[in-house]
Formats: sequence, structure tokens, C-alpha cells
Amino acid sequence: MKIATYNVNGINGRLPVLLRWLEEAQSDIVCLQELKAPQERFPIDAINAAGYNAIWHGQKSWNGVAILARDMEITEVQRSLPGDPEDQQSRYIEAIINQIVICCLYLPNGNPYPGPKFDYKLSWIKRLKKRTNQFIDMDLPAILIGDFNIIPTPFDVYKSERWEDNALYRTEVRKAYQQLLKKGWLDSIRSLYPDEQIFTFWDYLYKSYDRNAGMRLDHILLSPYIAGRLSGGNVDKHVRGWEKSSDHAPVWISLE
Repeated sequence: MKIATYNVNGINGRLPVLLRWLEEAQSDIVCLQELKAPQERFPIDAINAAGYNAIWHGQKSWNGVAILARDMEITEVQRSLPGDPEDQQSRYIEAIINQIVICCLYLPNGNPYPGPKFDYKLSWIKRLKKRTNQFIDMDLPAILIGDFNIIPTPFDVYKSERWEDNALYRTEVRKAYQQLLKKGWLDSIRSLYPDEQIFTFWDYLYKSYDRNAGMRLDHILLSPYIAGRLSGGNVDKHVRGWEKSSDHAPVWISLE
């Protein structure tokens, strides 16, 4: 089973790119972030025509997450991260597919640091950890997948010394990511490529993609119950080079 994540950076404006990639990749489950479309503007007809069922949580102009599945039923669990009933940002959607809990997330960017956006990011991470601990405690097959907006280590970014005070790389968020791993979550791509510098995002400015001046922001974490099924994975880096593509590239894994 092939499971992928892709920050599309505007699903309607980049729909041709998304459909081209869906046809090429033939993933079974796909998580999308940054839809940047209200609920009623999600292109469900085109997604269905590509062979996928879908659930989504849209938001006008910003955020937005979706889960797609091919030839499998999607049972929605919730479309917001528990812990803050006042939080209206569409950043989390959770479902059960093929007896696996799929948690599609778009973690807050947090910039500028310091400030309220960074504080919101830390509080969001705290809520995420509380939810994910429940999966660990119940020994469930679960996947945390999406744009974490966290650069886990200096190895995961071009010229890390430039990012010390950026909310993507602050000590607090890297520590939180490592705490997830210590709890038992497996960073699937890093486990497959322990010694290879891998990026999933390249800024549109300064010819970042051409210079491979990127960072690894998009992650697929596996709970201990399911980690042993990991059989492969990679980043579809070439998609970032397509015309009118997102500044992120799709990331995928295979489970036995």
C-alpha cells in the first residue's frame, strides 16, 4: 500500500499538477495540505474522476486539509485537533482507512518569531502530542502525515546556521519533534535514508530548486504498531520542477 502527502499550495490553481501527479504516482492514500479553498470549492468531481474518494476541511484563502483514498472507504473521525474549541483554522483531519488511523496535518508555520504566531504553533504541537500519545497508549496502527513546518535537524536544511531564529527551526520545535520520536513514532523517510540529505520544500525565490537549497518539512511518522510494515519511500522531487508546481514536493512511503 502506497501512502503519500503533498502540500499543493492551492488546490484549484494547481489542479492540473495534482492530477498529473496522481496519475503518475498511483498512490492508494493521499493527504493534501494548503488547499486554500473554502469547503464548497474543493474540486471533488475532478478528484473522483481521477479514481479517488475524498474527505476535506476547507478554509477560504488559507490552510485546508484533505484525505484521498483509491478503492477504499474513508471513515472520518474528526476534522479538528482536540484541545482548543476556539481554534477555527483548518489544519487537521483524521480518518480510518483500511484499519489504519490517518492523521493529515498542516502544522502552523509560526513565523515571525517571537510572537503570537509562534506561541500558537507551540500550543498546537502540545495538542498534537496529547492526541498522538493516545494512539501510542492504545497501540493503534496510526500515521501522522503532512506538512509539519518543522526542520528536524541541521541535516534537514540548506545552510542551517541561517535558520536559528526561524520558527521552522527553533530549538523548541525541533525538541518537540524529537519527543515524538522518543515516544515511539518512526520518521519513515529518515529511517530509510539515514545518511542522505533529503529536502521536500524549495522556495520560489533565488532559484532555490535549481541550487537544491531546500529543507525537509513534510514528514510521515509511523506508530510502533505499524512501523515494521515500512518497505520503501521517497520524495517525488521532480514534481517540484514542473511548470506552476507547488513549492513542496510529494513524499510517499510503501507499507507491506
